Amino acid sequence: MYRFLLTPRWIALHIVVLLVIPAFVFLGRWQFGRFEERSANSDLVTANIEAAPVPLGTLAGAGEQVKESDRFKKVVVTGTYDAGQGLVVRRRPQEGRNGYYVLTPLVTGEGQAVLVNRGWVQAGATADTPPEVPPPPSGEVSVTGRLRPSETEANSGIRERPGLPPGQVLLIDPAKIGKALPYRLVGGFVELTEQRPAPAQAPEPVPAPDVGAGGGLNLAYGVQWWLFIGIAIGGWVLLIRRELADRKAQEARAADEQVEMSAN
Repeated sequence: MYRFLLTPRWIALHIVVLLVIPAFVFLGRWQFGRFEERSANSDLVTANIEAAPVPLGTLAGAGEQVKESDRFKKVVVTGTYDAGQGLVVRRRPQEGRNGYYVLTPLVTGEGQAVLVNRGWVQAGATADTPPEVPPPPSGEVSVTGRLRPSETEANSGIRERPGLPPGQVLLIDPAKIGKALPYRLVGGFVELTEQRPAPAQAPEPVPAPDVGAGGGLNLAYGVQWWLFIGIAIGGWVLLIRRELADRKAQEARAADEQVEMSAN
């Protein structure tokens, strides 16, 4: 009765099922791994955002790289803006509008500074029209903001390109920007959230990062892939049982016909 399982058509089906099951296991495990990774990242970012501000120097100094584990921690730093070395960062949309980040060095001591993202300004009428940027306040200021590591093509998804207008950059990369400055920079930047004294005019604040669901979708996808394993096995068994039922029905009909022929 089960010899049909060794026919070419059924052997092909067995092979498909045997290939699909480990593939679904792998995809499910990969999604669970992504869930754990994103959940850990979400927990880290949430804890850093909610932590009390600390002096910038306790986390990174001039010439030191900001650690990934310290990203979005709130820091406080005091200094004087070097307005003459300000830059704008291209391709930074906010709330569906094209615009720029306003980047200004804050000199914190003799021969050292940190880049401060003072906020967002809307793009001009054309790509070549420079944006209107409120000037930074003069004199000493106290800046509170979220600490961010240096941007790279890998962690930002933004590709560098030459030929930008003067005073514009694509990445907030202190190592590259610092080559044109007379002081050493912290290997990261501060995303301003509060400033004292408050300026009369300022760029729009950069929103806090969206922590997201912590990989909840990946967990759902992982469960889904493993459910597909049960569906594949169940479908395979159902097809075998249906084939058996059809064959038994055919044999029963053939037997009935044989009995009728014998009776006649």
